[in-house]
Amino acid sequence: MAKAQQAAATPLLQLQQEFLNLRFGMFIHLNMATFEEREWGDAKASPKLFNPAHLDTDQWAQAARSANMGYGCLTTKHHDGFCLWPTATSSPSVKDSSFPHDIVRSYVDSFRRQGLKVCLYFSILDLRADIRAYQIDDRKIALIKAQLTELLTNYGEITALIIDGWSAAWSRIYYDQLPFRVVYDHVKSLQPNCLVADHNFGSYPVPLMYYTDIKEYEQHAGQAVPAGSRIPSQSGMTLQSDWFWKKSYPTQELKSAKQIVDEWLVPFNRQHCNLILNLAPNTDGRFDDNAVARLAEVGKLWQNTGAAPAIEKSIQITTPNLAYARPSFASSIADTSGPDLANDNDFRTSWTADDGKADGWVEIDLKQPARFNTVTVVTGHVEGKPGESSIGGYRVECQREGVWSTIAGSNVASVAEVHQFPPVEAEKIRVSVTGAEGQAPSLVEIGVYNEPS
Repeated sequence: MAKAQQAAATPLLQLQQEFLNLRFGMFIHLNMATFEEREWGDAKASPKLFNPAHLDTDQWAQAARSANMGYGCLTTKHHDGFCLWPTATSSPSVKDSSFPHDIVRSYVDSFRRQGLKVCLYFSILDLRADIRAYQIDDRKIALIKAQLTELLTNYGEITALIIDGWSAAWSRIYYDQLPFRVVYDHVKSLQPNCLVADHNFGSYPVPLMYYTDIKEYEQHAGQAVPAGSRIPSQSGMTLQSDWFWKKSYPTQELKSAKQIVDEWLVPFNRQHCNLILNLAPNTDGRFDDNAVARLAEVGKLWQNTGAAPAIEKSIQITTPNLAYARPSFASSIADTSGPDLANDNDFRTSWTADDGKADGWVEIDLKQPARFNTVTVVTGHVEGKPGESSIGGYRVECQREGVWSTIAGSNVASVAEVHQFPPVEAEKIRVSVTGAEGQAPSLVEIGVYNEPS
């Protein structure tokens, strides 16, 4: 197999911009679920069930090219844990199936022949290997790293790795169980120019870049790209009704070419966001005729006319929250609204000042001197106005050897802000807030991080 050549590291901002310049991509969901009329494969099903006997990855690539797409992304391993490449690890794979061929190899070769960039999807959640909530150990982390090593050394340059199943309400594998930097640094050590895009939108607020190089919006799940978004992102939608193939698909009414172009692709591109449109190969390993025809219609309506609008550098969060679950105190504690709700890593909860209070503060004891260089402040929003903060301004202070000093703040607060500064060392951190006019101030989450330079 061809080995990936270690490339010199390109600045992340340039990689993000080059990805956005691709504009439009194809998601390809093919795995055990294809043969089961399911969206998640049955982890107990025999690998012999997998048999795309007339696999035609050239057809996939030609269909993507007909729609003027710039890249593809294949589900190398979905949540049940079956691998589309002949892994040398203990996981079941194509070599154990009724179709013992390397589908990842076929896919990357076909797409590159059409001049398309190659991305891979990889699920952290793995039910066959029992990689699930509260069942993570060093052996399972080693399995993840070994499989990623295979994917990132045997198949040439990978533009982006889309990771799924981390920090999701349905998987519950959070970053305190499986540290993000362990996997992120492993990927970058193998391919420094491979973007890591983690499907964690549902857990973290926009516009902050938590644990990802590219913000992912699953449009199919109702995750809308916010108006005025300025961060590099990608939004996924399905051409058919679901991600994996169903028997009804050959005659199913598909999304129209006009909707794909006018309602998703063009508006998303204006907001620094790619559209990645899912097509589900059938049990033969081919796209149905109606899907192929629809992509050709898209290609007649749209083409990539050049570079995407330029983005600015985004501050990323890639390390654990040092404030998480530390002792917390507040200027007031309203009924059921303690300050611990502002450092519980849960963006659905918040501390709120007592009724009638126009200002207040939350203080977190880090328990010992901690070094950090990044703080995030996520505030409550005005009821009925999700993008409008309940806070008019705030000040962030830290305490070192009994002395408080200001390290960050804002006079025009948005719902989510991030501040980065030269490293400091402190035992405590305090956020003092002033409510927006007529609003009781509230804090959803205070984050404290020591990000690599």
